[in-house]
Amino acid sequence: MLNMINVLDTINTKATYECGSAGIEFTGMIPNAVSLIVKIIWVVVPVLLVIFGLLDLAKAVVAQKEDEIKKGQQTLIKRIVAAVIVFFVIFIVQTIIRFVSGEDDTVMSCFNCFVNGEVGNNGCSLVQGEAAGL
Repeated sequence: MLNMINVLDTINTKATYECGSAGIEFTGMIPNAVSLIVKIIWVVVPVLLVIFGLLDLAKAVVAQKEDEIKKGQQTLIKRIVAAVIVFFVIFIVQTIIRFVSGEDDTVMSCFNCFVNGEVGNNGCSLVQGEAAGL
């Protein structure tokens, strides 16, 4: 229960942030919520994919049919590959954005603010209020 309260405190900040040098301002609730959702997806989805793949394989082994075991192995491999892709998609997108944006710091600072929850040199800057959890 205490962790849930801390998460809600982090999301419900009244601070105002600015993204890069473009002058785009937003409340702290938006990047905090996006960052929290990304972190949950980044961890939970790969774990669930591997667990479901293992369950499919276990069902096939219990059935003791050679073709179902082979099918279960293929399903497990596909799910592991999907889990790896989901886990690395943020890194891949960050690399692409860094390459495309070139020397413009606005795009990367917005990305770091929303996805990584960074405030400061690499992320968004605090304009008004108090930084809480970003």
